[in-house]
Amino acid sequence: MMRTWIPAFAGMTLALSAAAQEVAVDVGHYAAEPGVISASGVPEFEFNLALASEVKAELEKHQIDVRLIGERGDYAVLHHRTRDARGADLFVSIHHDSVQERLLPQADRFAGFSLFISRQNPKQERSLACASAIGAKLRGAGFTPSRYHADPVLGESRPFADETNGVHYYDNLAVARTAAMASVLVEAGVIVNREEEQRMRDPQVRRRIAAAVAGGVRECLAREP
Repeated sequence: MMRTWIPAFAGMTLALSAAAQEVAVDVGHYAAEPGVISASGVPEFEFNLALASEVKAELEKHQIDVRLIGERGDYAVLHHRTRDARGADLFVSIHHDSVQERLLPQADRFAGFSLFISRQNPKQERSLACASAIGAKLRGAGFTPSRYHADPVLGESRPFADETNGVHYYDNLAVARTAAMASVLVEAGVIVNREEEQRMRDPQVRRRIAAAVAGGVRECLAREP
């Protein structure tokens, strides 16, 4: 009988392939409703698309499969985003932040990143672990949590899930509540703040944010589910 020789490394390749993980990276908002308008008049969707594309590139550098969702600006129904992410190990929605309308004249007071998860997500603990890992990487890269979302006057009384790393509970958040997998929404910075908007538009700053988000995702995925 003829034997077929299989190189020793082939089994390793199969094992790595079987263990491959996928992240759904969601571009927040869409063309018809592009989100907040920045201090200089740029729609949030443009910021979200630029950062989501950088996050995708960073993850792919580390052999993590990425499913980009909403990049064409045509996802008007929020639960269609999580529906089309089914099968992914993690859903990360990329956004940029604003303040309450009555506080817009004081918008330059507000800055920093925020992360949101839902207690209605079926993978709540994993969502929190991933959000905390992302927040820790952002802090390590020199970015600061905004914190104001937890304030009953300045924000929306979104309680902290992890105050140190800027993670809040937002239970009715559609892309977290309707996801079958762990889900995190990232607010990268407050673009109604004039100085923060300029930082968010800086390609080097954007790359640092993307690298931190991707680093947190990788750390989370490396842990046992």
